[in-house]
Amino acid sequence: MSWELLYPFSDCLLGVLRLSTHLQSHSWSPEGRYPLYQLGGPQLRVFRTNFFIQLVRPGTAQPEDTVQFRIPMEMTRVDLRNYLERIYNVPVAAVRTRVQHGANSKRDHRNVRIKKPDYKVAYVQLAHGQTFTFPDLFPEQSVEGSAADDLQNMLKENMEQRQSSDPRRGGVPDWFGL
Repeated sequence: MSWELLYPFSDCLLGVLRLSTHLQSHSWSPEGRYPLYQLGGPQLRVFRTNFFIQLVRPGTAQPEDTVQFRIPMEMTRVDLRNYLERIYNVPVAAVRTRVQHGANSKRDHRNVRIKKPDYKVAYVQLAHGQTFTFPDLFPEQSVEGSAADDLQNMLKENMEQRQSSDPRRGGVPDWFGL
């Protein structure tokens, strides 16, 4: 049995095969296509991750070498380790993860429960000798002692003046007026 009998549109099929092999052999073009990946070839592409992680200030006290992140549910420990080591050059000793379930206590106007989405929390332990302290983004601004005392005294005098009764009212309370 011949091949043409099995596939009546064999000449169309051969034309498609010829076209696809032609495109594969000439896969780079000025329109923006990249050549096929070849082992040991030059780095021609920039690969970006599909993950976004958030550095989170921990609610409870953590050791100095532990950092807390909020990561996507699809991200694994190995993904996070590679993400930090390869992109940010952060040496990682261990990664622990947990799934935080979203709150389920609110209700909408139809009295139907509204659940916040679950999220994954990762605790990254840095390599030996590495420490991390969460940055103080909004430091307390210190004002000179004398200027701060003057301002406090002025505010206190204004408050006392507002709370004192008006001598022209003759003992009539403030709430009784026109």
